[in-house]
Amino acid sequence: MLDDAKFLAENSQNKNAIKTNLFCWAYIYFSEKNYSQALTVLKQARTIQSDNTIINIKVMDLIGRIDSLELDHSEITLDTDIEKPLVALLNVARTLAAETSLELLLKTVAQEIKKVLDADRCTVFLLDKNKNELVSKIALGMGTQELRFPADKGLAGYVAQSGEIINIKDAYSDSRFNQEIDKETGYKTQTILCMPIWNMKHEILGVFQVLNKNNAVFTKEDEEILIAIGSSAGIAIENARLFESQQLMINQQKELFKNFVDTLAASIDARDKITAGHSNRVKMYSELICEVMDTDEKTKANIIHAAILHDIGKIGIRDAVLQKDGKLTDDEYKHIQEHVKITYDILNRVYISEEFKEVAEIASSHHEKYDGTGYFRKLKGEEIHFGGRVLAVSDVFDAITSKRHYRDKMPIKNALDIIKSGSWKHFDGNIVEAFFKIKLDRLVDVFLSEVDSVLYNNEDREILSKFDVEYLYNLLDADEQNYSDSDRSLVELFNRYYNCKAGN
Repeated sequence: MLDDAKFLAENSQNKNAIKTNLFCWAYIYFSEKNYSQALTVLKQARTIQSDNTIINIKVMDLIGRIDSLELDHSEITLDTDIEKPLVALLNVARTLAAETSLELLLKTVAQEIKKVLDADRCTVFLLDKNKNELVSKIALGMGTQELRFPADKGLAGYVAQSGEIINIKDAYSDSRFNQEIDKETGYKTQTILCMPIWNMKHEILGVFQVLNKNNAVFTKEDEEILIAIGSSAGIAIENARLFESQQLMINQQKELFKNFVDTLAASIDARDKITAGHSNRVKMYSELICEVMDTDEKTKANIIHAAILHDIGKIGIRDAVLQKDGKLTDDEYKHIQEHVKITYDILNRVYISEEFKEVAEIASSHHEKYDGTGYFRKLKGEEIHFGGRVLAVSDVFDAITSKRHYRDKMPIKNALDIIKSGSWKHFDGNIVEAFFKIKLDRLVDVFLSEVDSVLYNNEDREILSKFDVEYLYNLLDADEQNYSDSDRSLVELFNRYYNCKAGN
């Protein structure tokens, strides 16, 4: 609570607000019997020239109470009239210091103002300079409907233009009051306390409008409480707006990056129609592995980007080699191996962020082997980036289960044999284990990802979702004569979808 009070005191923008918040800070020390610290803060507050008679009296009164206490014997009595606004101010301070969501920030501030001023409604209007309108979605007591009107209309508009604080005891007797909103909503406005919200440059950001104090009118003390809250709220609102604009910029950059990645991936597919879709399927298998391994979102995102781009280096491989029907010669095989080095060189030259450097590392590691016999750097074990080890499994599985210029796809049993037998040699055994935990329905999702003509039956999906790759592998490894009817049906069902796999 001390930190919250200190935040308000140090971030207030006018003398009345500073003195009020210093008093709150001192009062917390007082309630904790830390009288020396309370006096230090109160003496600082006393030096501030404020025209708020109430807070001036409270500061001097608290100094007098501390001076008169017999510190070893007297019990302090806390003033409940002080505690209520104090708690509200501290709740606001806690939100102002921590909240980056503009909507949540405004909602909390409005709730605390409504509570501490014992009002029926509190609306926070923000100034939309582009449209010269006041707009609010935070109108406590009115549901969630958006309010929007010209910035020079009504009392809120008057305050936004003049910068004055207005305290009205009878709204309908004031010519500046805009009665149209009451007519639209059926609400009856009686008393109004309206105050501008300023930023550090003393520019008006918006307006607090508090309506209908319960069974009373708004007092001078209510005004000072609102000033104390609003003084710091302006800074926090501007910070939250800045944060949201930065987030918008980041999201736009992410979208541009995604488009960039998709364009590069499309250029790979355009080189060879036989292998078109391979990068997307490698991405999908990698996502499934990451899901099983509960990979953190940042690493997962880099793996996904790397999966889409892992073969970008093939743009440097001759068509005659890339699209050759039949077995490659030793020289041709060496040439096609160059694509991972080219991938690394291309992606390493593209600076999007520090995180993107990992994408180049991951993408160029998909032909490294766990035992160190891979290429292009012959990395071994955990020298290979985790993402590269994930891609190695995904890349090989898709390659051997897809048609190529020089061969047809492998039967699923043979393909799974290669993945299983490669554990701790070609592949990281932990990633192989994760691959075999993927549910069969998710594997079929990948098979059908680019096949429009096949309908994935919901009943089939439900059956396949009950079994993982390990179960299927053990079944395929067993003698068919020992199959139960349900096992035989499962194998037939899986193979039906496997034979529809894109790339075949």
